[in-house]
Amino acid sequence: MFSKACEYGIKASIIIAQETIDESRIGIREIAKKTNSPEAFTAKILQLLTKAKVLYSIKGPNGGFYLPKESSTKTYLSKIVEAIDGDQIFRGCALGLNQCDAKRPCPVHDKFVDIRDDLQEMLETTTIFELANGLKNGETYLVR
Repeated sequence: MFSKACEYGIKASIIIAQETIDESRIGIREIAKKTNSPEAFTAKILQLLTKAKVLYSIKGPNGGFYLPKESSTKTYLSKIVEAIDGDQIFRGCALGLNQCDAKRPCPVHDKFVDIRDDLQEMLETTTIFELANGLKNGETYLVR
């Protein structure tokens, strides 16, 4: 459903937000390790998220990535998805057709519209802080 980059971006954002709860910053190497992602790929993803102002970074020996708590409570998953994959998931065709709408639907259009709308609602109402807090409390897991 999401690109691999978007999956890593969501995981990285949750990990960074979790560190922010403890008022810490985290470096690329540790993020890559915790997301099981190549370091160079992780750097590209984090660059996109920083440019979109989803995440923040500080350079230097005490630097790293962070997300202020007040931002993490207002940063929704939809912002990460849009920064990495764009908004096509919210309006595109399930089969990838260029011309698909209610007037000229693809074979799965009518069933996919509801799923797409539910997904959009979930992404627009779920914050990074909520997910990081669940991870920190041991209610959810990123690694099995």
